[in-house]
Amino acid sequence: MNLVFKALSDPTRRHILQLLRKKPMNAGELAEHFPIAKSTLSAHFAILREADLIQANKSGTVITYMLKVSVLEEALLAFAETVGIGMPKPLPLKRAMGKAK
Repeated sequence: MNLVFKALSDPTRRHILQLLRKKPMNAGELAEHFPIAKSTLSAHFAILREADLIQANKSGTVITYMLKVSVLEEALLAFAETVGIGMPKPLPLKRAMGKAK
């Protein structure tokens, strides 16, 4: 989960994920959306791959990236559970003890 949140901490990487949510894109297509060097963009792709948020498929010299939605969903659900989001609220102590009688 730490690798996922490290990857999500950067706005450029979040934008890459937003673009890939729409459709798989190759590195050149993605580069058109950013005013940064391709080597910098490659470093962002490496962090996203390390976090298992994207999959890279190489065909010849073209690398196409796809979003791995299930990994992102799992990380967000795990985080939500960690902070208690979406979990049933515990019964107040008096009510819980009254039911135990």
